[in-house]
Amino acid sequence: MTGDDRSVSRRAILAATGSAVALSTAGSAHDDESSDETESDWSDRLRRCPEATIQPSMTHCRGASMDGCSDDHPATQKLQNEVRTALERRYPDIGAIIERGYKPYFDTVFDGGDDASGGWSHWLNPEYIGDDETLNPDRPESILVDNEWWRPIGAMFIATRSGEPIERPPAVYGEGGSESEGEDEDETETTDERCSPWHSHTGLPGRFAWWYYRQTYEGAYRDGELLLPCRTPCLLHVWTVPHPDGVYAHGGPPRANRGGPPAEDPGFDTDARPGEDELDWDVLPEDVVPETKPDEWRARLGLVS
Repeated sequence: MTGDDRSVSRRAILAATGSAVALSTAGSAHDDESSDETESDWSDRLRRCPEATIQPSMTHCRGASMDGCSDDHPATQKLQNEVRTALERRYPDIGAIIERGYKPYFDTVFDGGDDASGGWSHWLNPEYIGDDETLNPDRPESILVDNEWWRPIGAMFIATRSGEPIERPPAVYGEGGSESEGEDEDETETTDERCSPWHSHTGLPGRFAWWYYRQTYEGAYRDGELLLPCRTPCLLHVWTVPHPDGVYAHGGPPRANRGGPPAEDPGFDTDARPGEDELDWDVLPEDVVPETKPDEWRARLGLVS
């Protein structure tokens, strides 16, 4: 996308989304009612996204189950090892991640992720999000990067087919979990041996992050997709560094578990140094940085944490 294209996109989204985004920011009792809202406005918001919240929140995807998930299960160890190998061979540094088409997203949560589990970023690949594969360690839809050491620390798989969310993603292992199963199947039916740790974000930070990706890198506004989604597609983390909550944990690992040393070579020209400077928009090549970054969009659209 050229600079001119980005400017046109920014103007087009701003012109089209002001009221549309405002009407889709929330839905549940976690939201603060506005004195300017009519009863009808509030009812419409609740009806559209009843699970949505202002604060970070998530829900299990259809057919998901953590009951059988175990870090020492052969299938978990195989998937984790395959992800680790892919990161080492195909995505060893930020330069390689950029060259393979990944786009940065630094705002893990609205407050900047300053707690002990913050300081990591998502890098999303539009090509892999748009293909027909799911759970391919060589083509993860998202790579998770530690911003201090400038190294990948895991992958996030996004359950989409041709860019559209898969309602019921396949299990990592165990019976059931195929998105092709019948609509009338009991969604709560699971087995003790089954592991399908897919989750979807229903809180404003996650919903905004997906909206930002879709508008910035897929031009969703051109097709009239202006509202924030009620939830993100189904997501699945695979951490390749030790995590007290397990390989599939939703949140990031503690900073102390991410190790080092810092990346010897970031893989692109920069005066910043891994381990000394934080990986952020300011240190990336100009052609990788979007015209309008996430915090600027939130300010323009009146979204607050």
